[in-house]
Amino acid sequence: MSSAPRYRRPVYSDPAAFDRREGGADPADISQAAHDTAHALVNQGRDAADPEVTARFVRLAETEGIEAIAELWAHSPAHSLAGALWRIYALRAAVQKSPERMSEYYRLGRSHSAPSAIAGVAEPPTAEEMTKLADLILAGMYAGDIDVAFDRAGAFCRVIARGQALWADRHHVDHYTAEKLTTKAKQLVRTAEELESCARAHRAGTLD
Repeated sequence: MSSAPRYRRPVYSDPAAFDRREGGADPADISQAAHDTAHALVNQGRDAADPEVTARFVRLAETEGIEAIAELWAHSPAHSLAGALWRIYALRAAVQKSPERMSEYYRLGRSHSAPSAIAGVAEPPTAEEMTKLADLILAGMYAGDIDVAFDRAGAFCRVIARGQALWADRHHVDHYTAEKLTTKAKQLVRTAEELESCARAHRAGTLD
């Protein structure tokens, strides 16, 4: 179990206020805001202990959009709730950018192994189904256990990574393209490991 000090209870600050402060943003304030918004999102509708924080998050999401909130999470530690949500957001953005290519990677990487089963993407894997889980989480509407969602997202990353490697082999791509896909596949595997670690930490009650 980590010996690092736990965050204080959320004291919400509008992230837009950070940029208005003389001398630039205070990293501690940004870190706290990342923590607060992540927990408000996951606990929306569930955590009656912090209704004001949740209400503020909802208002911010409506006025600024989830993209603005996600920017707060970008530099959060990988093994944190905010860090995990950033990875969910980035995965969703990647799928939205190239839905057909991501679908092809998934079809190639899919198998009867545990990762593809856990990922739970509908057959055939449409872009809509691949982004559904991320959309529910980022809209604060996910009703399941967040650790299971992280495990599913991690498994999905592993399937995509395998599909990228198979795609490069099947299409006999040039060295540069093959190296680029290999790098992306390794990054996805690392993302999968981070999401799975967050899932374990959440189950143990140690995920900040």
